[in-house]
Amino acid sequence: MTARAADRARYDRATAHLDAPLAIVDLDAFDANADDLVRRAGGKPIRVASKSVRCRALLERVLAKDGFAGVMSFTLAESLWLARSGFDDVLLAYPSADRAAFAELTGDPKLASAVTVMIDNPAQLRLIDDAREGGREVVRVCLELDTSLKLLGGRVRVGARRSPLHSPAQVADMARAVARRPGFEVVGIMAYEGHIAGVGDAVAGRPLRSRAVRLMQAAARRELAERRAQVVRAVRAVAPGLEFVNGGGTGSVQFTAAEDCVTEIGAGSGLYVPRLFDNYTSFSGRPAALFAQPVVRRPGVGVVTVLGGGYPASGAAGHDRLPVPYLPEGLRYDPQEGPGEVQTPLLGSPADDLLIGDKVWFRHAKAGELCERFDALHLVEGDSVTATVPTYRGEGHTFL
Repeated sequence: MTARAADRARYDRATAHLDAPLAIVDLDAFDANADDLVRRAGGKPIRVASKSVRCRALLERVLAKDGFAGVMSFTLAESLWLARSGFDDVLLAYPSADRAAFAELTGDPKLASAVTVMIDNPAQLRLIDDAREGGREVVRVCLELDTSLKLLGGRVRVGARRSPLHSPAQVADMARAVARRPGFEVVGIMAYEGHIAGVGDAVAGRPLRSRAVRLMQAAARRELAERRAQVVRAVRAVAPGLEFVNGGGTGSVQFTAAEDCVTEIGAGSGLYVPRLFDNYTSFSGRPAALFAQPVVRRPGVGVVTVLGGGYPASGAAGHDRLPVPYLPEGLRYDPQEGPGEVQTPLLGSPADDLLIGDKVWFRHAKAGELCERFDALHLVEGDSVTATVPTYRGEGHTFL
C-alpha cells in the first residue's frame, strides 16, 4: 500500500460516521509542517497569516508552539475580532477603508495596543483621523515596502502590485509623514516578496519555465535583501523605536530569515500545504487540509460523479487554481466539464472501485480559502476524528 493509499484508508475510517461534503485537517501533518517552518526560520519567530488558516482553534494551536508569535490578519474587522478573542499581537497585512472599525480601534485602548495597521499612503492616515469619532488612542502603524523587481529602468516589473513605496527614500518619507501626524506611531515594516515566496520553481513538465523562475528569484532575492536593509536603516533614522521588520512567505522562509535586518517571518499556507505548494525546490510539506465529496452517480465504466466540488481559488484564472482529486489516486476531471457547481464527473480506472456514498478526497489550490466553503474542520489524529472546530464561516464571519 502506498503512503497516499494508507492516508485514504485512515481518512475514510476516521470519517466513516460523517457524511460528505466535509473538510478535515490531519493534525500530524499540520504539526509536522509547523515544525518544518520553524526549522527553516532559523530561530526567527513566525507570524501566522490568518487568511491561510481561517480557523481560530488552529491559530491558537500553532501559536502555542515554540517559534510562532503573532498573527498577520487580512481585514480590520477580523483584526478587531481576533484582538477581542485574546490574540494580543495582530498585524493587519493590508490597508483598510473600514471607517466603523477604525472608530472602534481608536476608541478602545485594548484594541489599539493589540492591532497594528498597514499604511503606504498619507491619504490612509487622513481616512483614519476622519473616522475617529472622538477616539484618541494612538494607532500603531506598519509601513509596507514594494518588493517587486524592476528591470530595464523600470520598464519590466516582476512582483505583485501592492505598495507604491519602493525606494528607501519613499519609505522614509512615509515614516516622516506618520511622525508629523499626532495619534500615530511607526512600529514596523512589512515586505511580502510574493514573486519569490508564492511562485513555484519546479513546475512538472515545464523545465525551461522552472529554470527561468529560479533565475528570476535568485536575482530578486539579491536585489531585495540589499534594498530592504537600506529601507530599515532609513526608517530607523526617523522611527528609532521600530519594533519589527516582517518579511517572507511559505516559499521563501529560509532565504528571508537569513537577512540580518528581518526580525520575523510571515507564513501560513505551509501549515496546510495546498496544491500550489507542490512545485517548490526550497521545501516540501505534507498535505494537511483536504475536503471530501460523496459519490452520487456512476454514469458508466471508468467514471463517477461527486456532489459539488467546483471551488476555484483566487488569482489569475487557470487550471492551477482548481482543486485536484487526490484520493483515490488516478482520478482526473472530464476536460469537457471540470469541477462543477453542483456535480463533478471524475474519470479514471479507480472510479470502477467506488460505490455510491464513497468519499473522494480533494486538495484545494490555496490554503485558507477552503474554509470559505465549510463551516467546520474535523481534526484527524491517526485514524480518528478527535475534535470538530468551527472555521471563520462556522463562527458567522467571512470578512471578505
